[in-house]
Amino acid sequence: MSKSAAIRLHENDDVIIATQQLMPGNTLAEFDVVVADLVPPGHKIATRAIKAGEPVRRYNQIIGFAKADIGAGKHIHVHNLGMGEFERDLAIGQDKHDTPPAAQPATFMGYKRRNGKVGTRNYIAIIASVNCSATVVRNIANHFTPQRLAEYPNIDGVIALVHQTGCGMNSAGEGMQILRRTLNGYAVHANVAGAVFVGLGCEVAQVGPMVAELGSMEPGMLQTLNIQDLGGTSKAIERGIEQVTAMLPAVNAYKREPVPVSNLIVGLNCGGSDGYSGITANPALGGAVDMLVAHGATAILSETPEIYGAEHLLTRRASSKDVADKLLARLAWWKDYTARNGGEMDNNPSVGNKAGGLTTILEKSLGAVAKGGTTNLNAVYEYAELVTAKGFVYMDTPGYDPVSATGQAAGGAQVICFTTGRGSAFGCAGVPTIKFATNNVLWNRQRDDMDVNTGDMLDGVTMQEVSQRIFDAIIRHASGEKTRSEALGYGQDEFLPWHVGAVM
Repeated sequence: MSKSAAIRLHENDDVIIATQQLMPGNTLAEFDVVVADLVPPGHKIATRAIKAGEPVRRYNQIIGFAKADIGAGKHIHVHNLGMGEFERDLAIGQDKHDTPPAAQPATFMGYKRRNGKVGTRNYIAIIASVNCSATVVRNIANHFTPQRLAEYPNIDGVIALVHQTGCGMNSAGEGMQILRRTLNGYAVHANVAGAVFVGLGCEVAQVGPMVAELGSMEPGMLQTLNIQDLGGTSKAIERGIEQVTAMLPAVNAYKREPVPVSNLIVGLNCGGSDGYSGITANPALGGAVDMLVAHGATAILSETPEIYGAEHLLTRRASSKDVADKLLARLAWWKDYTARNGGEMDNNPSVGNKAGGLTTILEKSLGAVAKGGTTNLNAVYEYAELVTAKGFVYMDTPGYDPVSATGQAAGGAQVICFTTGRGSAFGCAGVPTIKFATNNVLWNRQRDDMDVNTGDMLDGVTMQEVSQRIFDAIIRHASGEKTRSEALGYGQDEFLPWHVGAVM
């Protein structure tokens, strides 16, 4: 067999990863392994005999425990590998280190706002306070077709941000706090030049208190309307159209200009991961994150259920004990949250993840944290909190892609970087979402949805080359080049605030 038929990620690993389909009897001479089973691409092969109950290592980290004796050359997957309890060395702050600034500061073409923020897009957002106002919101936004906006070339569009909640919930509960942070985060987002809040009138999520939390805004760029006060749906739509129309000249007056990359906040997400995610796209994105941090930018890692089991890799990089404790507190909250709802933290990977070669949540998480690169962890935020720290930070979100990305965007991310091995169809509302294919097969099969290929790392292209490719793509798309998800119309249907708490 070719030397590229499998790869070993660390000399202490008990497994190698197939880079093509392997058949029983195939010899992998460089590993002194004879394949004993049919092994799909991205799946694991035992390099030694493993006794039942023994830990199995990948990335030189425990990814699970053998459920039965496993012979050398055997396929390792859900049939013979499972979860188990073991102590992790948190080593808080042990690996923190200074990151030298980039020798030549990079720039991108952005929209400078009067409040000091910089946008990668120039939108007007129509925001529903409650699901009951969703139809009015959509009708207002739909009025502003590309034809009607043709005379305003600097405006990227009018987007409708609707959701399924806003009433039937505790007015002072955690769910309401999250909803208000999310909606307000979008209203003041750097990619949003103007916003209209649309309420029904009798809902729990009242527009007035939300808007009061926003403070001063650019004159005329924050408007509200109430369906019941205006006399119904048609009049509310008419008023909303008038409000947006009045904003158009001021929004169009914004023009792109060179700004430092230090103004960027980049959300890091993954979906439809496979056995290659932790080998190609995720670590290559991590390399690009290190470059962003060196340029003074911010990168947000999230998806707390999908860093479970790899938290010790983050606490080692924590800039302080307080930062590490905040991360561990969010994990403790999730353990309680899942238990209260009859679940558990190791309910991952998904069906598609398993088909792609991922067996346990430990294995998935160890690959997922690689998106965060190697610099210090400088802050931990709750869902949709405004991100103010520079460098690498963490935001607590679910693993569900649209909910996670919505929180990152509400926190200020003007770009989302999204890795996928199985083939994700996703885009974040108002925020360019750059999708990275982990393997060549996906890149060639689902090219219409992908922006950047990282699969050629399996063919010998260096991680440094691919990380630079990713960094260049971030600059390019932040400067206005449309991503595939934008061209395909993704985003508004994927706006999905996290709903926590009872529906009453």
